[in-house]
Amino acid sequence: MAGSATTTAGSISSAAQASSAPKVDEKMPTGRLIAFFAMVVGMFMSILDIQIVSASLSEIQAGLSAGSDEIGWVQTSYLIAEVIMIPLSGTLARIVSTRYLFAFSAAGFTAASALAATASNIDQMIVYRAIQGFIGGGMIPSVFAAAFTIFPASKRAFVSPIIGLIATLAPTIGPTVGGYLSNAFSWHWLFLVNIIPGIFVTILTWRFIDFDKPELSLFKKFDWWGLAAMGVFLGGLEYVLEEGNSNDWFNDHMIVIGAIASGLGCLVFFYRAFTSEFPVVDLTAFTNRNFAFGSIFSFVMGIGLYGLTYIYPVYLSRIRGYDSQMIGETMFVSGLAMFVTAPIAGKLSTKMDLRAMMVIGFISFASGTYIMTGITADWDFYELLIPQILRGFGLMMCMVPINNIALGTLSPARIRGASGLFNLTRNLGGAVGLAIISTLLSNRQDVHYERLREHLDWGNRIASDQLDSMASNLNTYGLDGATGAIRQMVQLVTKQAVVMSFSDVFLILTVLFAMMILGVAAIEKPAPQGGGGGSGH
Repeated sequence: MAGSATTTAGSISSAAQASSAPKVDEKMPTGRLIAFFAMVVGMFMSILDIQIVSASLSEIQAGLSAGSDEIGWVQTSYLIAEVIMIPLSGTLARIVSTRYLFAFSAAGFTAASALAATASNIDQMIVYRAIQGFIGGGMIPSVFAAAFTIFPASKRAFVSPIIGLIATLAPTIGPTVGGYLSNAFSWHWLFLVNIIPGIFVTILTWRFIDFDKPELSLFKKFDWWGLAAMGVFLGGLEYVLEEGNSNDWFNDHMIVIGAIASGLGCLVFFYRAFTSEFPVVDLTAFTNRNFAFGSIFSFVMGIGLYGLTYIYPVYLSRIRGYDSQMIGETMFVSGLAMFVTAPIAGKLSTKMDLRAMMVIGFISFASGTYIMTGITADWDFYELLIPQILRGFGLMMCMVPINNIALGTLSPARIRGASGLFNLTRNLGGAVGLAIISTLLSNRQDVHYERLREHLDWGNRIASDQLDSMASNLNTYGLDGATGAIRQMVQLVTKQAVVMSFSDVFLILTVLFAMMILGVAAIEKPAPQGGGGGSGH
C-alpha cells in the first residue's frame, strides 16, 4: 500500500530530521532500489496466494480426493497462519534485521510453494499451505516499513502508489490468475508459479537489503507467552470467522471452542502486551491519533477489498453460470482500473489534502456498490463494468492517503511494529467482512424466499399462468408437466431470492462506505506530502 511520511507541524525534532534528510534531487542508491522492488514482488506473491486458490478449489479437491468439508482448509489454513505472522514480523525484523527476516521468508515461502505443488493428499496440502502462509506473512509489513524508512518524502509520491497497487491488486486478480493457471495447465501451477520469482527475490533481498542491523540481544527478552497467546487469539478468531457460517456458527461445538479459546488468548495477549518488558507486539502506535483512525479505515477497506472480491465471483458462478476463467476476465476490470488510477493517486497525494482524496475514494466506492443494489439475474459484463471501475478507482484513491496518514507521522523506531498492526487490521477487516457477507447472503436468501413463496399460491393469476405455461411446455416432451413446472418455479424463486440477497449486501456496503465519509472529519489535517526532502519521521 501507500507510504508517504508526514511531519508534525511545529515539531522541533521533525524539523531537525527534515534538515538532515536527503534533498529532493538526491538519488536513491541503486542497491536499495533493487532491494525495495524485490521486496514488492515478494509481497505481491504473498498477498496473491490468499486468493489464487479460490477459483480452483474444485480442481484441487478432485486432484487430492478431498471431501467438500475439507477443501476449504486449503485457504483457511493459509489465512490463519498469515494473520499470526503479520503482527509478529515487526518484532522479528527488529531482532534479526529486515535482511534476514525477508530473505528467510522469501526462501521459506518458495520452498513451501514447491511442497504444496507436490501434495498427494489434503492433509499434506493443509500443512504446506499453513507453512506457506506463516512464512510468507513476514514479507508483507516489511515492505511498508521500508518505504517509510529508506525513501525521502519527495520520493514517496512514487513508491506509495506502487505499494497501494500491489496490496489491492493482488487479492483482486488472485481468482483471475488462479483460474487461468488451473485451466491452461493444472492446479499444481497455482504454487509452482512462485518458485522462479521466489528464488530471485531471495537472492536480491539477501544481497541488497541494508536498512537496519540485528539486535540479537532482544531475543533473550522475547515474550514467548505473549506469542502463544497471540497465536491462540488470532488463530481462533480467524477460524471462527472463516468457518462460522458454513458450520452454523455457535450451534457447532468447534466454533464455540474456537471462540472461547480466542477470547482467553485475547485477554492474555493484551495483558502481556502492556506488562511485558519486550512485548511480542508494540501497541503504543495506537496512541497516535492518525494511526488509530487510519487503522479503522484500513479495517473497513479490508471489508470492501476482500468482500467484493468474494461476492462478485459468487454472483457470476451461481447466477450467471460462469466458470473460473470467465469470472477472471470479468473481474479484471477492477484490476485495470486500479492500475490506471495508481499514478493519478500518487500525483494527487502531493497536491491535495489527503482527507479530500479519501472522501473522493469513499464516494466512488459507495457509488459503485449503490449501482449494484439494482442487480438482477440478467446482469452481465457490461452492467458490471461501471461499478467495477468505480470500485477500482475508489480503492486506490482511499488506500494511498490512508497509508500515508496512518504511518506517515510515526518515528522509524515504531514503524516496523506499526506496519504489522496496520496490515493486520486490513486482513481482519477482510475476515470479518467475508463472515458477515456470507452470513447475510444465507439469511437474506431465506427471508426473501419465504416472502416470494407467500405470493405464489393458486390465487395469484400471474403465478398460475406461469405454471400452466411451464407445464404445457413440459407436456410436449412427454414429461410430467405439473410436477416439472413446480420444480422449475421453485428454482426460479430460489434464484430470485439469491439475487435479492446480493442487493441487500450491496446496500449495506453502500451505507458503510457513506459513513466513512463522515469519519474522515475525525482525522487531524496531515502535513503536505512530498513537498521537500524531509525524512518525514
